[in-house]
Formats: sequence, structure tokens, C-alpha cells
Amino acid sequence: MMNSTVLPARGLALQTAVPDAGPTPSVVAEGLTLAYAGRPVLQDLSCTLLPGQVVGLLGRNGAGKTTLLEALLGLRELQAGEVRLFDQPATRLDDAARARVGYVPQQASLFEELRAQELLDYFRSFYPRWNTARVAGLLSRWDIPRDIPIGRMSGGQQQRLSIVRALAHEPDLLVLDEPVASLDPLARRDFLRELVGEVMDRGTTVVFSTHILSDLERVAFNVAFLQAGRIAVQGPLDELLEETLEASGPEDLLVGLPAGSVLARQDGRRLLRGLRESQLPEGLVARRATLEDLFEALT
Repeated sequence: MMNSTVLPARGLALQTAVPDAGPTPSVVAEGLTLAYAGRPVLQDLSCTLLPGQVVGLLGRNGAGKTTLLEALLGLRELQAGEVRLFDQPATRLDDAARARVGYVPQQASLFEELRAQELLDYFRSFYPRWNTARVAGLLSRWDIPRDIPIGRMSGGQQQRLSIVRALAHEPDLLVLDEPVASLDPLARRDFLRELVGEVMDRGTTVVFSTHILSDLERVAFNVAFLQAGRIAVQGPLDELLEETLEASGPEDLLVGLPAGSVLARQDGRRLLRGLRESQLPEGLVARRATLEDLFEALT
């Protein structure tokens, strides 16, 4: 792993400005703090997510992505901080608010002795809204067998079924932890199309973690880089890529650059934000940064 120095973290406020009459946030988290055995996992992390936002959460293994997603859903006991979903405490949602949330954990938690339709019929009883036609279409299109116990399905089939379960009640907030890890490329592409449709058609708020950068580039309108329990950098993906250069050259040439323009330093290379190549001093060689460059430097 390359050594890197990252600027102080900023809160994950993925909207640029919210007018007084703007949409009610789906998620508001303030000061989330959690440590295990003295090791910080979340450090005073705050975020606000609005309807219609798609946020890709990136971080190294062990950076705390799963912990953060579970904390946003009220599934982790925090040492400090609070999460509100639809303006209710995440740990005390009423039935109506709970029915607006969809969740796909990293490991599918399914009743292995049931068949797919039996599982879905069981969960249908908990939700006032359920799109039967959509469920049938996804089961068919995603090749999920209906006549064998779930425990005999492949890992990819089980993951697809878990996704169907999360989409079936048309949630207003969809939280996905590595949702495509067990899927082949064609299945991933189909799922991502479904995800984009969910946002475009219904204004669903989506937050998901993934280690497959090419998938994230297809659907994430916003990205957040999690490092050491904090959001190191966040923003619209296209803007981050458009505004960030990777430069190399003597360290002393950085002295005259505008304050805050050096996003990260990494083994003789720098990520520079908000500068054009014409603004760089002679001696610095620069190119447009890629998402992989950002991931290596900021996580």
C-alpha cells in the first residue's frame, strides 16, 4: 500500500445547498463515533443524504464501510452521535418509516429451507407496498430458480434474491453493502440498470459500497472516500474527475500553489484539485486523475 497524506476530513454533506423549502433528507447523521478495542472505526462522522441521490462509498478493507452502513440503519450501537431516517431516530423507527427502507447486507441472510417464492411471500406480509409484477419479472430475468430450497442456490443466485427482496417494496432509502460481489459481469450490469431506474423513476436515495470501480463509475452520481473513520473527500463523481489532476515533480514547486489545492500526496505524486494544467509551475508534469488514482490516494 502506498504511503499517503490526506487533507483533514470534511463532513459528507452531499447536497451543495438546501433551500428552506427543499426536500426532507432521507438520512441525517451527526457525530458518529465508534471504536473497537481502542481502535477508531468511525470518528465524528456526519452526513446528509437527500431523495434521489446515489452515493458510492469507497474504502479499503477494514476502513469501516459496513460499520457505517449499519450505523446509518440503526443496527450498530454508537459511542456518540445520532442518525435520523425520515426525521425519526434510526433506532426507534415506527412501522411506516421502517417500511420505507431496503437493505442488502454483504452476506445474504435468507431462510435456506424456503424456496424463493415462499421467502418473498413471507416478507410481503410486512410491507403495505409490494410490486408483485416487478418481483416476477426480476425472478425470471435474473434466472432465480423457484423450485429448489434457497440453501441449494449458488452464491450469485442468493445475492440476486436478496436484492429482489430489497427492491420489492419500492423503498425510499436503499442501502447496499457490496451488492454485486457475487455476480457475474452481465448480472452486475443488469442490476445497475435496475438501480438507476429505481432512482430515476421514484427518487429513491441509494447508498452502496463496492470495490468494483468500473461499476461505481456507471451509476454513482456522488462518491465518498472513507479513510480512518472519516470521509476524506466527497462530491459528484464527474466533478471530482474533471477537477482533479495527478502531478509529479519537485516538492518545492508546490509552495506557490493555492491553499487547499493539494488534495493528497502519495509517493512523489500529488492529487491537485481545482487547478488547470496551465496554472501549474514549470517542472510539474500533470494528467487528468482517474477514479483509481483517487481511490489509491484517498483511502
